[in-house]
Amino acid sequence: MAEIAALGAALCWALGTLCAADAARRLGGMTFTRWRSVLVLILLVGYLAVRGFDFQAIHHWPWIVASACVGIFISDSALFVGLARLGPRRNAIVFATNAPLTAILAWLFLGEQFTAIIILGCLLVIAGVIIAIVYGKRRDQIHTWESIQGSLFVGLLIGLLAALGQAASSLLITPVLNAGVDPATVAAGRIAVAVVALFALRGLLPRWTRAKEPISYRNFWALFASGLLGMAVGMTLLLYAFAHGSVGLSAILSSTTPVMLLPLTWWISRERPALGAWLGASLAVAGTAIILYTPV
Repeated sequence: MAEIAALGAALCWALGTLCAADAARRLGGMTFTRWRSVLVLILLVGYLAVRGFDFQAIHHWPWIVASACVGIFISDSALFVGLARLGPRRNAIVFATNAPLTAILAWLFLGEQFTAIIILGCLLVIAGVIIAIVYGKRRDQIHTWESIQGSLFVGLLIGLLAALGQAASSLLITPVLNAGVDPATVAAGRIAVAVVALFALRGLLPRWTRAKEPISYRNFWALFASGLLGMAVGMTLLLYAFAHGSVGLSAILSSTTPVMLLPLTWWISRERPALGAWLGASLAVAGTAIILYTPV
């Protein structure tokens, strides 16, 4: 069951990405991130109000605040801005670089080993990203999800910023989770900090963070579905997998989102993904698996 739960988490993240794709472009990535975070915070606080808060999280507030600023305020914002620019397939494959970036940061700041097999995994991820970006689209694919808004180079840099933020956030929050603090309480604290930061940025830079269009009924449900699938259901399934199975195997199975996106986009858009998209996503997942499953 743990393996099925991990795959279910990857599927939820793929579905959540597709729910967000059009709304992020309609609203703008920053607006989407801001209101998605509000909805997810409401869901988490409602859940914790019933189940109970873990107040020992207060003793770890510096790590929670730092992780929130890097992992949600910066990383999630960049993730959805990148989604609006690159579309779901390209954005997901660029975000897969968070695994090698995590390994590099752990080597630089935590003294973890950076072995030859981990280097191989990093190279596979990089090769997969390059193949998926350069050879991942055929000329006859005209669906809006394969279009690029603005500069491809800028979109890739934003995607890499999202991946780097996620990698750094993972290292920052690890001491809190290792101390036995409830993950749901930690998640709520992180999102609360991020919501404050996102609305502060809205006040400081109104021109750059305003909504492109009003939050309509359609946009609201896209926000809700993305938050529910990505945070509530997806993270719950992943935590269940970690608790009842191999953490390494569960992490690998949950990283298959770039591959799961391909048949889903094929089904919805009625356009078969190019061979390069399949090959690139497979290499990226294989590289991630090597990095995650290599003992350090």
